Amino acid sequence: MNLYIDSLRQMLGGAPRRPEKSDYSKEAAELHAFKKTPEERARRRKLIAEELSEKKTSYKWRKWRWPVIILVNLIFVISYQFDVQLVEGALTASRVVGFHFADLNSALQVTLAFKEMLINLVIGTSTVAILWWLVGGRSFCAWTCPYHLLSEWVEILHLKLAEKGWARDYQLHRGVRTVLYVVFALLAFITGYTVFEWISPVGITSRALIYGTLAGMIWVGVLLLIELFFIRRFWCRYMCPIGMTYAFVGSVSPTTIHYDLSKCLHEGECRQVCLVPHVLEITKKGRATKPQIDIGADCTRCAMCLEACPTGALSFRIKGLDKLL
Repeated sequence: MNLYIDSLRQMLGGAPRRPEKSDYSKEAAELHAFKKTPEERARRRKLIAEELSEKKTSYKWRKWRWPVIILVNLIFVISYQFDVQLVEGALTASRVVGFHFADLNSALQVTLAFKEMLINLVIGTSTVAILWWLVGGRSFCAWTCPYHLLSEWVEILHLKLAEKGWARDYQLHRGVRTVLYVVFALLAFITGYTVFEWISPVGITSRALIYGTLAGMIWVGVLLLIELFFIRRFWCRYMCPIGMTYAFVGSVSPTTIHYDLSKCLHEGECRQVCLVPHVLEITKKGRATKPQIDIGADCTRCAMCLEACPTGALSFRIKGLDKLL
């Protein structure tokens, strides 16, 4: 199956599939066969033991991501509190130095609810679409979304509680998010109200930070408690249609996380830290159908897999520029 189509299928909730024999390129088939030889297996086991014993996670990308999320949202807060007027509005819709910006999913909800195309929304969504197409995938989630940051902090606590047996990670079907995407779109169209915006923790958190409207944070707190004790990354993995909207736009981005089969030890460190581990199924033994593959549309570009990979099998890539550098 075409890798792009398969990445979209997985984004919509489809389970990662095992490739058929005919799916493999000649180079990938030869690499997989080589990795099954006794000598190569022994070499990989030795390398895994050495790499993991010496490995120290740097969190270098997280040291960039978290400040970026905080800075982006702080700009909105400062602009409003001090009436700077360089940035007006919130993440769902704003004007930055006179240029309109509109969250793609919010714009879709408004268009369906009012059943007309507003010129400011066209301008705002075009600007945002181009921006997030350039950086790719669900970068909005990992690099801008304030709820995502709260969810990451809660996830760290969740993992510690899970080690002690005080928390569980119940799995839901990822297709729930696709169903909710359609449900909220239909509700907006039928009712004439942007129903999703009432419960979106992204918009609620953004507005609470900027305007101090804290009532909605009760709902955000409920979601975070669910993520802390019962379902790891409940909202982001299984519920939020915003990420899906950006994934569609970023699915053909020039900026990707790139996988090199020849460097991979298949030890699984990357999948353990990945925020959306289904996108890294190709790192399992025998799954990659080509020696060089770009990670799928649902990838958040958080770069945690890059930090976890002991051999550099995963890396950022900008198509076209990598051949020039």
